Amino acid sequence: MIASMSAPDTTASRTDTDLPAQIGKYRVLRRLGEGATSDVFLAEDPFNKTEVAIKRMRAWAGSQGEGDVGLRFYTAEAALAGKLQHPNVVQILDAVPDAGAPYLVMEYVPGVTLKHFCRSDRLLPLDQIVELGFKCAMALSYVFRQGVIHRDVKPANLLALIDAQGYVTDVKVSDFGSALNLMSDATQVHRVGSLAYMPPEQIEGGDVDMRADIYALGAVLYHLISGRAPFDAPNQMALMHQIYHQTAPSLVGLRGGVTPELDAVIAKALAKHPSERYADWESFGRALSELVSQQHVPLARFSEVKDSERFNMLRELEFFDDFGDVELWEVVRRARWRRYPPAHALYKKGQEGNTFHIIAQGDVEVWRDGNLVATMGQGTSVGEMAYLAPNPALRRHSTDIKVKSDSCTTISFTPESLGLLSPECQHRFDRAFIQVLVRRLHAAQESLARR
Repeated sequence: MIASMSAPDTTASRTDTDLPAQIGKYRVLRRLGEGATSDVFLAEDPFNKTEVAIKRMRAWAGSQGEGDVGLRFYTAEAALAGKLQHPNVVQILDAVPDAGAPYLVMEYVPGVTLKHFCRSDRLLPLDQIVELGFKCAMALSYVFRQGVIHRDVKPANLLALIDAQGYVTDVKVSDFGSALNLMSDATQVHRVGSLAYMPPEQIEGGDVDMRADIYALGAVLYHLISGRAPFDAPNQMALMHQIYHQTAPSLVGLRGGVTPELDAVIAKALAKHPSERYADWESFGRALSELVSQQHVPLARFSEVKDSERFNMLRELEFFDDFGDVELWEVVRRARWRRYPPAHALYKKGQEGNTFHIIAQGDVEVWRDGNLVATMGQGTSVGEMAYLAPNPALRRHSTDIKVKSDSCTTISFTPESLGLLSPECQHRFDRAFIQVLVRRLHAAQESLARR
């Protein structure tokens, strides 16, 4: 049997009459929710003037078993304070071991959890679901590289960011209370998780690896696509029997627009035995992104370059070889991504440059005085003097640069937008530009030597 289950995704059931005015240095604004062993509050950091979420443990004076498990959940998350720095992971900013009620200070993410979109009358577009799944896979890949297996991936632990038009723009993985920290020597809680999203090996209480989380994310995506969990039963024993012995119904018959390719990706993630699932997060993420890039899911916004497509493009470009995942996500979010038609002029001779482009797909031609002098392809940067030149006179283009292929996708920055990147990301851009200039100087010298 399952010794400890994560608390359901609840809204606050207590009144604000018992709302604490202060927790440590933080001024409490309102209650966000509660679980079996903790309360979550929205609070203000008086020094940074920012809003934070505080998860405060409770019930230490109650059952010794409940208190002990709650303390272990707190300890598991506290050990990760300041260590998980990824745009799709909720940051744990601080852990305060208060004797009566220890608490965690976390990044506040306004919005709703993905549980909100599991109802059949609130389902998201298929391409959006796959895109969110890709981002979760990449976030959990990063988490695993830090030595952590989440062990409680479920819709209620995935926070959706929503824009003013109600469109889900991003997702963040949260709640590491059940996490298995492979780098820690401390005793950790076992047999944890949420049964509806747990693979057979986790139910048995045996050793798990990243493939348990891959199964759980597959189950979450199944629920988001169909409006129902892969398995459903009136009690735990019946549900466990289904998880062990039955195959989830095909998604093709549960929702219009589901292709056999989409169904196959989710089915593989839900395989009973770990060896039959994706071997790692990279494989699962690649399978999800290919569903979008190869149009195996209907595209709600056909001309849009999806974040998953952008991320994978960057990984394939030599220019970004020295960039880590976190820096790549910065580029995904900060850069301007555009597809251009054939013969479109990126630059005209005499024009003062204020952008530089990195060609992600396609080719461009360089023309000087009506003569074709070069063709530049994937991974090439053009117009970088807009960023590197010390004065405007050197930023004027000496050639015409036009799109050659059927279409061309570029990643562009202005000097101003590049300045919004983190210092680490800017440093990696500088190194990449130096490598570009060295290669071009070497090529020029080789050309002169052959004359």
